[in-house]
Amino acid sequence: MDKFKSFLNKNMIVLFLILLCAGFGLANQTFFTYRNLMNLTSQMAINALLSAGLTYVIILGGIDISVGSVAALAGVISCMIGLKFPGMNLFGSIAILILTAVVVGGFCGFLNGIMVTQFNVVPMICTLATMTMLRGLTYIVTGGIAVFGLPSVFSFLGAGRVIKTPGEPMGIIPVVTLFTILVVFLMHILLSKTVFGRHVYACGSNKQVAHLSGINVKRVNLVSYILCSIMAALGGVLVASKLQNGQPAACEGYEMFAIASTVLGGTSLAGGSGSVGRAMFGVAIIAVINNGMNLMYISSFWQKVVIGTIILLAVILDMAQKHKKN
Repeated sequence: MDKFKSFLNKNMIVLFLILLCAGFGLANQTFFTYRNLMNLTSQMAINALLSAGLTYVIILGGIDISVGSVAALAGVISCMIGLKFPGMNLFGSIAILILTAVVVGGFCGFLNGIMVTQFNVVPMICTLATMTMLRGLTYIVTGGIAVFGLPSVFSFLGAGRVIKTPGEPMGIIPVVTLFTILVVFLMHILLSKTVFGRHVYACGSNKQVAHLSGINVKRVNLVSYILCSIMAALGGVLVASKLQNGQPAACEGYEMFAIASTVLGGTSLAGGSGSVGRAMFGVAIIAVINNGMNLMYISSFWQKVVIGTIILLAVILDMAQKHKKN
């Protein structure tokens, strides 16, 4: 009985995901079609990138609610740069998107990290301020108008597909899915298999003990915030690539989905525990709920209610587990 309870506790999120898929599959035959499943993976991609980055920050006991604004800023800047090169080739478009994400995300993450580590600003307040600032800056640089007129190759990373067949002349597998799997896998390896990853867990569990052990706690926090913003910026440029334009209002509210996914995946808001791999189960649950409810023509308003309820339950469960351990 104890082993069974332990199994349920460790795999509750996986079982919940299986039950959700089974329920929506029975309710709508379209759910398990190959085309819908491929669409589902591409819908998961942006949230997966944001959640992978947020996992590091939340394990440290912090939070970053500016990721949606970082994504929007990176998206419009990548489009503005893309307009300067109307004759760009495929390699050039991918280089612009990735380099823009690294530079813009790196700068925004550095700003957040410095505020938290050097000026001891509470992470929630710090990232709330940068969320507002960066969203305002996005509207300023665009004049509140979408950046459009980009060449077709610009959309390959966000909307392209590979492995063409007679039945699927546009391609079977979304490029954004393959790109996301690669990046998330690298983030998972960095957290679970490297010295830096062990330092993240140590700092999240007990900063004082980590410091006495010789770990540079401030540097670990700074690098984690930079990684978080780079992942958000990657999500933003993928959205811009998919739409083939830069929307100043893009990714608004995405931070809530990313935080919900990360917490659902078992990352404790108190810090010290969690993983990128398990956060992806949370991402899958959010995507399945949205996709399944859309297939059943349920109002988007009710979708918000359901997602909000799940976030609340996840936080309550997290707090209950923390209390039980204490």
